[in-house]
Amino acid sequence: MLDDLDRRILRHMQADPEQSIPDLADRLGLTSSRLTRRVDKLRSEGVLRGRRIVVDWQELGYAVEVSLRITLDKTQSRAFDDFIAAAREIPEVLEIQTFLGQVDVRLSVIARDMAHYQEIYRSRILTLPHMADIEALMHVARIKSNETLPI
Repeated sequence: MLDDLDRRILRHMQADPEQSIPDLADRLGLTSSRLTRRVDKLRSEGVLRGRRIVVDWQELGYAVEVSLRITLDKTQSRAFDDFIAAAREIPEVLEIQTFLGQVDVRLSVIARDMAHYQEIYRSRILTLPHMADIEALMHVARIKSNETLPI
């Protein structure tokens, strides 16, 4: 799958995703064309899925983050599909995860303040279909948030 050069490329790209191909090629001791071919291969194989811009939602005035753990009414055959489709329509829902176990779905929700969260919760979250139980966990601190893989 990945050889040592691929791993070195990925480690350097993770460490500094904004570096240019020529700069990265110099660091790796490669030509720009060889590096470009390797990066294109990693993209075509699905290892690299593009570049992203990370927006700091707190800098945009969102100060509250809540994790909602939801159990669905699984007697309804379309419970997951209907719930997820409706949850995707709520702009303040940043993440939707599904699980096997007692909790079926977790939503990560942001709000400007507690009054805004209460409005989202009452008008949007509680109207989501097929919910049997919901538990809210107020986010206090993010201890580790890292998407860098140990390659």
